[in-house]
Amino acid sequence: VQLQASGGGLVQPGGSLRLSCAASGSILRINVMGWYRQAPGKQRELVAGITSGGITNSADSVKGRFTISRDNAKNTVYLQMNSLKPEDTAVYYCNGDIVSTKDRSWARYWGQGTQVTVSS
Repeated sequence: VQLQASGGGLVQPGGSLRLSCAASGSILRINVMGWYRQAPGKQRELVAGITSGGITNSADSVKGRFTISRDNAKNTVYLQMNSLKPEDTAVYYCNGDIVSTKDRSWARYWGQGTQVTVSS
């Protein structure tokens, strides 16, 4: 099982970016998918999560600006980020709680991370 994140980049304050993360491989089922971020010198923190049924949660710092969504048919989770601020600068990681067809047990898989830089 692999998760491939994409969509990061450099954007000015107030701008927008859309991150994508596609899961592939021997997947039987995916439950929660989510996005975390880690800024330099800080701990990794939850940004937003979404269940297979579409129930979402997000950090207070991004509420009203970031929207998480997913396409279950494509095993893909998205993070639409609007009104970006310099403090949103971080490496963004996606993850998924996945049952693989090989061992048929839950495991959390992580993507490789994508850099988001908000700067003028």
